[in-house]
Amino acid sequence: MVISELIAGIFKPAAKLVDELHTSDEERLVAKGHLLDVQAAAMQKVFDYERASLEGQHSIVASEAQSNHWLVSAWRPITMLTFLTLAVGDSLGLLASPLRDEAWMLLQLGIGGYVVGRSGEKIAKVMKG
Repeated sequence: MVISELIAGIFKPAAKLVDELHTSDEERLVAKGHLLDVQAAAMQKVFDYERASLEGQHSIVASEAQSNHWLVSAWRPITMLTFLTLAVGDSLGLLASPLRDEAWMLLQLGIGGYVVGRSGEKIAKVMKG
C-alpha cells in the first residue's frame, strides 16, 4: 500500500462523518476544508521524510563511490555482480537449489539503489562543474 493511500484512508471516515453532520452546508464545507488541510499537512510531512531519507541514502552511496579505499568504493558493485551471477545461474538452472524470493527482492533493491546512486553522483558532478 502506498503511504498516500494509507493517509487518505485514515481521513476518509472523518470526511464521511463531516458529511453526515446535522449542520448547514456551509459549516460542513468549512469542516471538510479544515480536514483536508490536516490531511495535506500530514502528506507533506511524509514527503519531507521520504526526501530526507533518499538524500541520506544518496549521500552514503556517493561517499562510498568517492572513497580512496578500493573496498569501500567497490563493495556495492561487487555485491550486485555476485547477485547478478546468481540470478543468471538460477535462470539457467545451474544452481543446486533455486534462489528464494528474498534474494530476488534484494537484487532488485540493490540494482535500483546502485543505479539511483550512480545517477545522482553524475548529476552532482554536472551541477558542480
